[in-house]
Amino acid sequence: MLYRKMTSYIENHLKSGTDKILILEGARQIGKSFSIRETGTRLYKNFVEINFVEDDEGDQLFKNIHKKEDFYLTLSMVAGDRLGDRNDTLVFLDEIQHYPQYLTMLKFLREDNRYRYIASGSLLGITLQDTTSIPIGSVIRKEMFQLDFEEFLIANGFGTEAINMLRSAYENHQSLSEEHHNRVMDLFRRYLLVGGMPDAVNTYISTHNIVRVREVQEGIRNLYATDASKYEKEQNKKLLIRRIYEMIPSQMENKKKRIVAQEIRGKKGDRFEQYQEEFEYLISSGITLAVHAIANPRFPLSESPKKNLLKLYLNDVGLLTDQLFHNNIRPVLDDICSINLGSVYESMVAQELRAHGHKLFYYDQRKQGEVDYLIDNYMAMSAHPIEVKSGKDYTVHSALNNLLENTDYHIPSATVVSNEREIYQDGKVTYMPVYLVMFMESNVSVEDESEYVF
Repeated sequence: MLYRKMTSYIENHLKSGTDKILILEGARQIGKSFSIRETGTRLYKNFVEINFVEDDEGDQLFKNIHKKEDFYLTLSMVAGDRLGDRNDTLVFLDEIQHYPQYLTMLKFLREDNRYRYIASGSLLGITLQDTTSIPIGSVIRKEMFQLDFEEFLIANGFGTEAINMLRSAYENHQSLSEEHHNRVMDLFRRYLLVGGMPDAVNTYISTHNIVRVREVQEGIRNLYATDASKYEKEQNKKLLIRRIYEMIPSQMENKKKRIVAQEIRGKKGDRFEQYQEEFEYLISSGITLAVHAIANPRFPLSESPKKNLLKLYLNDVGLLTDQLFHNNIRPVLDDICSINLGSVYESMVAQELRAHGHKLFYYDQRKQGEVDYLIDNYMAMSAHPIEVKSGKDYTVHSALNNLLENTDYHIPSATVVSNEREIYQDGKVTYMPVYLVMFMESNVSVEDESEYVF
């Protein structure tokens, strides 16, 4: 069974004195239901799970319910003797976005206090835009992501002492030994291939076969495309959402790595604003990660003026390497010099930073250049730039230098991550191995398959 940090968060919530209802949200196939199910069945004598998507595809018992009394009656029909009281019964409402009226009903279920409730959903960001009465004050929304690199290490046998050794290296700027660094980099490269989708990780651990892993990843991509068809009523929007989603891997190989509006339909004159709804779907559904451009980075970054420029990353680096290399694992595992892995490294860093609570921006200034990421530094009350390098020229970063030299922004420090072993500081810049982004927490609270074994 995969270790997930989220289970501790869920357990702490359920054991706390709060009567607020936790809604766990995030993209499909990242392990939300598993984490809730594992924790709920362990803590409660009675665990009742209602999946609204399955209900809609089946008897539709819960579909047209709008009153809590009718909900209780239907729940008792389904759960039978598995209903006690608030102390011993947890009711799990899965895929709650599918029946949006239940988002409103949560307030009344909380006030009634008959059972303990927890919910999960994907596409909640989109659903809530159309929900007339959001139960503010009655719910806690928590975003979940697929396995981050630390969880992947644990899944591959890393123990607590090994994780603590890496954390100490990060906190104290102490370089690992060559042997330890090579071991972590080897697993890092495997993470680039496998990603963090639980089914893909489990498949890798059980088979170490890239063909099997890619089959899982392609199934997930197809599921995401199907979801777009379900939640967009206009056929042309479905096609545009899919088109933009499929453009992302190829756009990542471009120098600017951003979606160009004119390339979506191949029409000159198309502008970013025309595709706001499509971008909103891709971001709110959790299947992409958005990085917005800022020309004047001031703390907090969310209040800095943003440019109409947007980078989209796939939500999982394994899905990206599937598209770029498919079953060929050598470019990643062997770090082939002729292959530019910059987009792959950047995708992993974006994924890791978001999983650790950071909002993502990048610096774009025509005269001074572009820096890969900007995150908020709450301790220094400033922006913190991060540059991602995959080659040997990791100390060459003119745009980052220009940004740090601009006294208007008062930026005290920056980070450059690469595949180099040593951790050291040069002026305002700290250089460190790319895998250590796993500790950059936000301060806010086929053929012969033997050749594919790795």
